[in-house]
Amino acid sequence: MVYAENVDNSQKVVERSQSHSKKKKIVVLGTGWAGTSFLKDMDISSYDVEVVSPRNYFAFTPLLPSVTCGTVEARSVVEPVRNIIKKRNGEIQFWEAECLKIDPENHKVICRSIVENLVGENDFSLEYDHLVVAVGAQVNTFDTPGVMEHCHFLKEVEDAQKIRRTVIDCFEKAVLPGLSEEERRTDLHFVIVGGGPTGVEFAAELHDFIHEDLVQLYPSVKDLVKITVIQSGDHILNTFDERISCFAESKFQRDGIEVLTGCRVVSVSEHSVNMKVKSTGEYVIVPHGMVVWSTGVGTRPFVRDFMEQIGQGKRWILATDEWLRVKGCPDVYAIGDCATVDQRKIMEDILTIFEAADTDHSGTLTIEEFQDVLEDIIIRYPQVELYLKSKHLFEVTELFKDSEGNEREEVDIEGFKSALSHVDSQMKSLPATAQVAAQQGSYLASCFNRWEKCNTNPEGPRVFGSAGRHAFLPFTYRHLGQFAPLGGSKAAAELPGDWVSMGRSTQWLWYSVYASKQVSWRTRILVVWDWTRRYIFGRDSSRI
Repeated sequence: MVYAENVDNSQKVVERSQSHSKKKKIVVLGTGWAGTSFLKDMDISSYDVEVVSPRNYFAFTPLLPSVTCGTVEARSVVEPVRNIIKKRNGEIQFWEAECLKIDPENHKVICRSIVENLVGENDFSLEYDHLVVAVGAQVNTFDTPGVMEHCHFLKEVEDAQKIRRTVIDCFEKAVLPGLSEEERRTDLHFVIVGGGPTGVEFAAELHDFIHEDLVQLYPSVKDLVKITVIQSGDHILNTFDERISCFAESKFQRDGIEVLTGCRVVSVSEHSVNMKVKSTGEYVIVPHGMVVWSTGVGTRPFVRDFMEQIGQGKRWILATDEWLRVKGCPDVYAIGDCATVDQRKIMEDILTIFEAADTDHSGTLTIEEFQDVLEDIIIRYPQVELYLKSKHLFEVTELFKDSEGNEREEVDIEGFKSALSHVDSQMKSLPATAQVAAQQGSYLASCFNRWEKCNTNPEGPRVFGSAGRHAFLPFTYRHLGQFAPLGGSKAAAELPGDWVSMGRSTQWLWYSVYASKQVSWRTRILVVWDWTRRYIFGRDSSRI
């Protein structure tokens, strides 16, 4: 989805209605996983909520690779936003428009309608008391020449539909008379740049589409088709357990899908990909009929402009604190792929923590004094608990052992620093996944729902260095596992508890989980019917 960067000076201001004048006004930008999760869990009886998005639907993005090959139809994975908000006990206003600019000084967002061929003003502005930025991210091309002009992406429903048409075009062109075998091979060479979950799942879907459906319709070119996955790292699915990466690579090898690891794409032209092999330094030209670029996400232009305004111009992504408040702009919240939680390091507060724990002001800290503040420390700095688990330390007292392994009854500030000096090494950025975005949306909605209660009776950890407690518990991500469909009715799953599952049974687990996660019964039924239809009738190869 393209977001405009230029703003027309003529703007139509949408005034809040008198009936809602006593309510705080929340403006939500975006209707993806984060924004929709926020709206579904929000108690809007105390707020005036307005939503702005250039698309008037929510898309179940994990199934987009299935849409590219007709396994699932596009309309089966989308739910109109107005269907979602009409079910809420109250009124939420929705505007189909793109955000052009955030004006934090005046508490306004400048927007423009995406419909340009009808009468009336296109530009307008909305005032807010609280702003929730949930606009997701755009494709990151890393400024690689030719990517924007010659590659397909897989971020939106429209992208999946375009890929589906292009795949059919490649086959229709390859069977025309007068082409040489080399030209046919080029037209039927499908290249996927990026070996992450999206790229791998698309490669698997494409392989099944070709070998289960298209080779029967285009038998003359069935031996000329080739699928190649290019990955800059040493393995595909490198965010998964190593067992899953190896299983995926071996399955792709059996299926005839070529996996090129340790290769970086340096440019893309209309009919070829130029890549550099890291191990040898040589450049290799790979001819292609279609390229799908799936290598990461980048910041949208108007979010980048907002970052410049609030002093985050040197960062690569919008930063929030642990309560999802944008740093430098307390009335703005950011959730989903457009932002990252900037977890505070414990070493930045080590002195204030020591002083707060040293209740007798002796200059030394006993184990008992430290345990009195331990619960607040673990809540405020979750990397402490992660560090203990990574080192297989069952008691925090083990941090205070000396070099010979003997427990110390008390430590001074230098010993305290030494005990916690490696804790911050466990800090990791949250992945840009639907799971993270959905949990952030639900968390933020619960904070707004309990705003008055928690400000009166704070539930969060103590504020080290001053009196009082934080109003809310900080956001904590709970990883529920991840799936990697690998084609051929096989999938891999990495679930909590270090449980790894691979094979046909995992594919059925994937079906059940993805069906249950649909946002409505309408889409749930449509998706299940599409899966059933595919088993009975196969995939549709019409170019529509």
